[in-house]
Amino acid sequence: MKVSREQVALNRERIVETAARLFREKGYDGIGVADLMKGAGLTHGGFYGHFESKEDLLAEAAAHALKKSVARWEGYLAEDRATALDKIGDGYLTKQHRDHPEKGCSVTALGADIARLGPKARHAVTEGATGQMAVLQQLMPGADDAEKRKQALATYAAMVGAIVLSRAVDDEALSVEVLQAVRDSLPG
Repeated sequence: MKVSREQVALNRERIVETAARLFREKGYDGIGVADLMKGAGLTHGGFYGHFESKEDLLAEAAAHALKKSVARWEGYLAEDRATALDKIGDGYLTKQHRDHPEKGCSVTALGADIARLGPKARHAVTEGATGQMAVLQQLMPGADDAEKRKQALATYAAMVGAIVLSRAVDDEALSVEVLQAVRDSLPG
């Protein structure tokens, strides 16, 4: 039975959305193609009709998740510049984000995996992280764009590092302290 172009597009979208969640939850090596497709409600056999490899799917899934994040941050900026950084920090530097990588930032959940993969996956993360940093740059204090960019890079690195470290330690109080320290250090 032939599948319509519309259904093919919907299937691909479902695969990417499912993969974005499952890769962040389980890591690149923590889930195989068969389980990714099963999670999307499709058969394993259809995978290669959509993607050349698992790594290609990871690149698209990471790009998809990061685009959604950038859009959310841009929405905060458009809504109210004065509160945008607080909303970003209040959403990012939380126990909820720490405890649910499947719903969170692809950089914090997959950064170490992606660093070991090929250029397509790394480019997807570069694009997404650049988008997030561009939003932060608009919210940073500084005399000029160069200073604002420097502040945005440092802020982003601190936020990503805080989530990674808060997930890695086995001391709940220290984990929360790391998140709060970085949250308190955000400009403004």
